[in-house]
Amino acid sequence: MTPDQHQSAAEMLLQAEATGQQCGLLSLAYPGMTLEDAYAVQQALIQLKLASGRRKVGWKIGLTSRAMQQALNITTPDSGVLLDDMVFENGATVPAGRFIQPRIEAEIAFVMKAPLAGADCTREDVIAATGFVAPSLEILDTRILRADPETRQARIITDTISDNAANAGIVLGEARHSTDAHDLRWVGAIVARNNVVEETGLGAGVLNDPVTSVLWLARRMAEYGQVIEAGDIVLSGSFIRPIECPSGSEIKADFGAFGSVAISFE
Repeated sequence: MTPDQHQSAAEMLLQAEATGQQCGLLSLAYPGMTLEDAYAVQQALIQLKLASGRRKVGWKIGLTSRAMQQALNITTPDSGVLLDDMVFENGATVPAGRFIQPRIEAEIAFVMKAPLAGADCTREDVIAATGFVAPSLEILDTRILRADPETRQARIITDTISDNAANAGIVLGEARHSTDAHDLRWVGAIVARNNVVEETGLGAGVLNDPVTSVLWLARRMAEYGQVIEAGDIVLSGSFIRPIECPSGSEIKADFGAFGSVAISFE
């Protein structure tokens, strides 16, 4: 893809979000699209949003579970950017029409107290740079069709990355913990929709340890001269499958001693 094509694809995604009308698969429109192209489209999309007044507040890491990687035939996670208008209060209600096809995932969020970057970054560096960890929900949405209506081709990784890794919102629980207060591999959640348990999972589902996920992000960003900054929220990746959230959904995630977090959809 050319830089002009990156920009055109980003503008198409922005239009889809603004109108609530999904666009076609970029992987069909640009069959030779690479992962580098996809991140270039994502960057162009974020630049458009920053130019409109939005502010970066952190990063999300996706496709960290083995099951999701196998489903998309990849061997690496992906990442996206969190912006200020994506942050929802714990227990808030998302207005009707805010998202196209919202889904939620349960995650452990890292909130940084110091910058983190570098190809030689270590696990100890991640822990030292983290201010606290907290229970969280990520709201996913897709501005790209999940499958092409004519060919039935499903979205692939380049579509997802271009679409800011399907990122749409974040909800932080009120609990705050130091990274050594819990074995994050054993931190889990029971996630219910309208009081019916839909999913359960453990932090070990995220690359065997959520800290490893943040380490992956720091090293990947070093390749692009980027830094996880002090104050950034980092969503380390989901340990449950995405749960559909049609109108009227009330989501509650019980992380036990780690805390809880909730969101509703009008």
